[in-house]
Amino acid sequence: MESSPASNGQAAGSLSTKPQSQVARGMALMVIAMLLLPIMDAMAKLLTLRYDVTAGQTTFGRFVVQASLLAPVIVGLRGFSALMPARVFANLLRGAIMSLAVMIFFATLRYMPIADAIAVFFVEPFFLTLLSVVVLKESVGWRRVLAVLCGFAGAMLIIQPSYAVFGVVSLMPIATAFLFAVYLTITRLIAGDDDPMTMQFVAGIGGVLMLTAVLVVGTWAGSVNFSAPQWPEFGVPWVLIFAIGVLATIGHLMVVQAFRLASASLLAPFQYLEIISATALGFWVFGEFPDALKWLGILIIVGSGIYLFLRERAVANET
Repeated sequence: MESSPASNGQAAGSLSTKPQSQVARGMALMVIAMLLLPIMDAMAKLLTLRYDVTAGQTTFGRFVVQASLLAPVIVGLRGFSALMPARVFANLLRGAIMSLAVMIFFATLRYMPIADAIAVFFVEPFFLTLLSVVVLKESVGWRRVLAVLCGFAGAMLIIQPSYAVFGVVSLMPIATAFLFAVYLTITRLIAGDDDPMTMQFVAGIGGVLMLTAVLVVGTWAGSVNFSAPQWPEFGVPWVLIFAIGVLATIGHLMVVQAFRLASASLLAPFQYLEIISATALGFWVFGEFPDALKWLGILIIVGSGIYLFLRERAVANET
């Protein structure tokens, strides 16, 4: 059996195995990443709506940029040998799973407001907490469970577009949520074995390989509008695709490092903060503004994250 962060007889991600200062840094990195990543979503929505670039193409470009940016940095810092991770297959699998999750979400954004799509996506921390217990064998205290459930309830209040309005599209973020939870679980299992930049480089390769297959199938099928490629016009679309790749690379490096410092179940509620940035961008760029019920959901989501942060800070001050 391959080693994991749970080796040496300790529970994976247990707060007792890590200094509280590391846990606090992990939470801070997760907060920053969750506030930045919706900018990438807004750019993807612009590409699909205004420039008719498919979700498959946008996602393919995002992973190409990720791998291209990280390769020279890794070689410059640590040499060519650092491009090869200890867990090759697991990191390729991470990238493949993540690429499918991103493509499905980008396709959703063509039809749904950003905040609504992300709200549906927020069943992901619930999936992640379940996987943390079942797969990672983490011990989840009642306060963490309560924070996750409160955030989940807040997300449900935000979900107004129903199946009757959007049809199967309203279910697509749920598929994204499950795939992303699986991606994060694998990340947690292998995060201690490789450098975060190497992990993200190989994940980028895995994403490119998966999306190449998806685009080939999309071209062959013809009717798959989210994967059939077309050459975008020069100028803004290419800038946006490159910017998406840059933001994704930085954001997910932060996520990987966060999971090296703190447990999956602890970090789960902080993903709800993504709704703050998504709401602001939806209003500023697309004129999408939450109603009173959505604001109530947002307050519940933010409150659950703030409570958990303050709770962990209080524990750190007591030790």
